Amino acid sequence: MASFKSEFLHTLSERGFIHQISDETGLDDLLSKETVTAYIGFDPTAPSLHAGGLIQIMMLHWLQKTGHRPVSLMGGGTGMVGDPSFKDEARQLMTVDTIESNIASIKKVFSNYLAYGDGPRDALMVNNADWLTKINYLEFLRDVGRHFSVNRMLSFDSVKTRIDREQSLSFLEFNYMILQAYDFVELAKRYDCRLQMGGSDQWGNIVNGIDLGHRMGTQQLYALTSPLLTTASGAKMGKSLNGAVWLNADMLSAYDFWQYWRNTEDADVGRFLKLYTTLPMDEIARLERLAGAEINEVKKLLATEITAILHGRAAADQAAETARKVFEEGAIDANLPTVEVASAEIEAGLGVLALFVKAGLAASNGEARRHVQGGAVRINDAAVSDDKRVIASGDVNADGVIKLSLGKKKHVLVKPA
Repeated sequence: MASFKSEFLHTLSERGFIHQISDETGLDDLLSKETVTAYIGFDPTAPSLHAGGLIQIMMLHWLQKTGHRPVSLMGGGTGMVGDPSFKDEARQLMTVDTIESNIASIKKVFSNYLAYGDGPRDALMVNNADWLTKINYLEFLRDVGRHFSVNRMLSFDSVKTRIDREQSLSFLEFNYMILQAYDFVELAKRYDCRLQMGGSDQWGNIVNGIDLGHRMGTQQLYALTSPLLTTASGAKMGKSLNGAVWLNADMLSAYDFWQYWRNTEDADVGRFLKLYTTLPMDEIARLERLAGAEINEVKKLLATEITAILHGRAAADQAAETARKVFEEGAIDANLPTVEVASAEIEAGLGVLALFVKAGLAASNGEARRHVQGGAVRINDAAVSDDKRVIASGDVNADGVIKLSLGKKKHVLVKPA
């Protein structure tokens, strides 16, 4: 592990955030001497970011915590093109209305991690549409495009991968790296932004921006990337069996978010405590030494701490208590995820397979059938072994709901409506 003078790089290094830095000594010196403005770009491809993007948000959090100014750059302009980096095919183009709606929705999450305002260290929320939509194409080609070598652009892994697979890379997407590089120069001029951070897949794009800044007369710019994370078993971060682990509460409940982290693999617990919580390193070291049954208590702590930053301490504690009641007491808690099903449907009777699909506990009847055959399905805590079992009004319990369980950790309440 490299030894850094600046608190920011020291913190990132000991917590496992650093993959590459363009000039370690230069950046470390700069961070030691002055308040540095740094940014990370976020694509508005959906109404919410997911847990895979949390590492980037935490980097901005630590930047501000150690006395510097973070910029969360919303890709309102670049979102109209779409980042082709390591994508197998072109992204679907989004309308301006969709992009603006997504940005408004995404913004809700950031204030849980960053303090925005007008002070010298207060975070800024910036949209690159502010300058990209005002570009004059001929002037842009002359002033910016002339600094780019197509030969060099073709050598980048993100582009090469597509070309080697003989998958079409449109001229529209090819422009993305020029626009992203120009963002860095524009932010340097507008906000004295000296550092761009991102995932390791963005290294080529960020270095492009440093090179363009050098050619267009900015001060020395810097790059810092984080490792692309997978779980110990190789699964992509931010994805669960039921889809993306969204950060916005209206797309994923605090309880389901808590559950995702509670189900962390044993081998990942220490790493995730460092990356996704603000617990002190000596406390994390103590927790890492625990093993056996105690590791489950650490996982609960991990889930609660991560959920508390995003959803608030009260919601995190409520999620932990809901889980305790459900798993330890076998109780039904009103805070469990609830699906409403028409009373008429329940009175007529619904097959167990169809109901589990409707409740989001299985993607298809075939998957639900395999769960039944594997002994993982329970209705009102009673095991179901017959995949033709019909659930009807007689299954509605005293609480007015039907409790569906998949294994020990996934529960959904079905409420007649």
